Amino acid sequence: MAQVGVQLAQIEQIFVILDRLGISREAVVIPLRPQGTGNVRTLPNGKLEIVVPADTPFEQWYASLEGTIQQIYAP
Repeated sequence: MAQVGVQLAQIEQIFVILDRLGISREAVVIPLRPQGTGNVRTLPNGKLEIVVPADTPFEQWYASLEGTIQQIYAP
């Protein structure tokens, strides 16, 4: 069953990666509703959007998140 909303513990795990990469939390948007297999993209305003997956286990998705961010986002 898909989770209803992004959990605080998941956001905190994402923050660990952002902090390690030196990306300001102010430069990131994390929608509170999981969607599909998750997504990372740069928005037109330059912010990084990180969408937590609904259809993929969080830990599996999280394992590749840092590399995905590094490929997509250059502050």
